Amino acid sequence: MQLAGRVAVITGAAGGIGTALARRFAAEGAAGIVLSDLDLEAVTALAGGLPVDALGVRTDVTVEDEVRALVDAALERYGRIDLFCSNAGITSGIGLEDGGDAWQRSWEVNVRAHVYGARAVLPAMLDRGEGYLLQTCSAAGLLTAVGDAPYTVTKHAAVGFAEWLSITYGDRGIRVSALCPQGVDTPMLRDGLAVGHVGAKVTAAAGAVLSPEDVAEAVVAGLADERFLILPHQEVATYLAHKTQDPDRWLGGMRRLAAGLG
Repeated sequence: MQLAGRVAVITGAAGGIGTALARRFAAEGAAGIVLSDLDLEAVTALAGGLPVDALGVRTDVTVEDEVRALVDAALERYGRIDLFCSNAGITSGIGLEDGGDAWQRSWEVNVRAHVYGARAVLPAMLDRGEGYLLQTCSAAGLLTAVGDAPYTVTKHAAVGFAEWLSITYGDRGIRVSALCPQGVDTPMLRDGLAVGHVGAKVTAAAGAVLSPEDVAEAVVAGLADERFLILPHQEVATYLAHKTQDPDRWLGGMRRLAAGLG
């Protein structure tokens, strides 16, 4: 997909990767961009600063009616949605200990929000015979997130859902990409490093920490090629190959890496 003249919706757009995607899509000449987040003030300000027509919408992606309202707002303003980016996500930093509602919240934001987005946007896309879904899944969905069990499990589920979408709708004009970056310089990673979270340390040590703008550049290239896996960190492909070729050796290496940084 070339983004010039296209209409895109981005959830989790108030900062980090979401904001970088919005700015990069605008630079590519998008016809319209709908920016969604819990922080309405931030996405409204971002929309007003873009060089293309844009709209900020407050959306809680864990509430299906609000996701439907987001899609309806985009369709009302632009008449179509070419690209829907399910980008909102959260970490928890817990393992087996009781994290309150952390497991449920991770499931709602990292998985069910993707389901709600697809459920809301697919009917109109299928009627037109074309559309693109971009799911932000994280390299944790292909590998693991040391020190964060809910994030690991839900991001694996997100990749699985993206695969299912591609298999089910790929022959009906729906293209799907799973965005799986590793370390990205966002508040999520910086906060983890500040408190000494072992998962954040492993992420930072496993490869280069990219800027959100680097990730957005990789997304534009990946969408143009219509690749299922968009890997801003190319080393993730190598790690994944090692994992699938010899899981026991890979697991042992991950244990040593975690132990050295714990």
